[in-house]
Amino acid sequence: MFRKPKFKCFVLCVCLFSVSLCFLSFAFFPSSMLTATRPTDAVANTSDFRRLRSDGQQVSSHEERRLSGRRFVFRIEPKMVLSVVACGDRLNDTLVLVKSAVAFTSSPLKVVVVADDNLIPGFSQEFGNWPAEIRNRVNISIRPLEFPGDGRADEWKNLFKICASQRLFFPSLLHDVDATLYVDTDVIFLRPVDDIWRFFGQMNSSHLAAMAPENEDFATGWYNRFAQHPFYKPLGVNSGVMLMNLTRIRAFDWERQLVSIYKKYKQKITWGDQDLLNIFFHKHSNKLLVYPCEWNYRTDHCMYGSVCKSAEKNGVSIVHGSRNAFHGNKQPTFRILFETFQKYVLGRDLRTHLWEPLRRNLQQTAHTNCGKMYQIFLKAFDNFA
Repeated sequence: MFRKPKFKCFVLCVCLFSVSLCFLSFAFFPSSMLTATRPTDAVANTSDFRRLRSDGQQVSSHEERRLSGRRFVFRIEPKMVLSVVACGDRLNDTLVLVKSAVAFTSSPLKVVVVADDNLIPGFSQEFGNWPAEIRNRVNISIRPLEFPGDGRADEWKNLFKICASQRLFFPSLLHDVDATLYVDTDVIFLRPVDDIWRFFGQMNSSHLAAMAPENEDFATGWYNRFAQHPFYKPLGVNSGVMLMNLTRIRAFDWERQLVSIYKKYKQKITWGDQDLLNIFFHKHSNKLLVYPCEWNYRTDHCMYGSVCKSAEKNGVSIVHGSRNAFHGNKQPTFRILFETFQKYVLGRDLRTHLWEPLRRNLQQTAHTNCGKMYQIFLKAFDNFA
């Protein structure tokens, strides 16, 4: 006759424990970190998301609850956000870029593609054809272009390369994003996104962004020889691969300052939005972290001889095919690298179907200046594999 009270007490304890867990889950995951979606949504199928708490421990990203008789999935948004702007004929380049990032990155990743209206259907179709395992860990967001409503939208859109200046307005456009890695469409990853994302941890309390130098050699540097405007010293910075702390940038009145810089220097700039960023960080040099050239490796680093020492030591981490290096015959090493990634089928074994073909193909360019050092394009990849 004493079993029933004990049983009731046990049930009560279980209920109290469950309520406590619910309370703690919302304490650890504030509403700004949770997204409610129907299970039928593609993003709701994402499994195995992980997030590091302040104590360094990983916590589960999924909690299933029944609200008003309907099942919702609450999930943590991926910590890493990769952003790119695509217009004109940049569909294929962007697809290869995203493929390279996703192929090497096993951590949860959000990819934001800001695109021309006519490119959006193509992106939607291609991303929808990804293997289920890839779609389950990568969150794709495709957004339309959005320039300031100051009467200069077309002027901004066509500043230097079409749509390139869109990222200057990411603080407003990506209002729901805390930090992002912006890359140009002519970029290929040779290492996981996680590796460059770690530079956020090296930023001090003043840094807004991080970029690589425009050049390593004073004798061939463009800004130090030709620029008619201020630039980040000593050789300028290249904006094709750029970490952006959007929360800090918003607080610094970034967009207003860049618009003001454009009005003042628009007759003197050559490289569009990159020049504007150089002028901005010339004035606010303490706001920029500069990382090594291996994270933005271009033909400038090899076509007249090797000048990127960090790539010689660690291997190339990110390739930037600026000045159309991925296409045509002027830079066969860069073209072959692009074509090999283009042929790779996402989800297949990296060593068998990407690393081995890439090694064979790059050896064919050993007669060129960049091809002489083709091993540096494989070094980081080999260490990763």
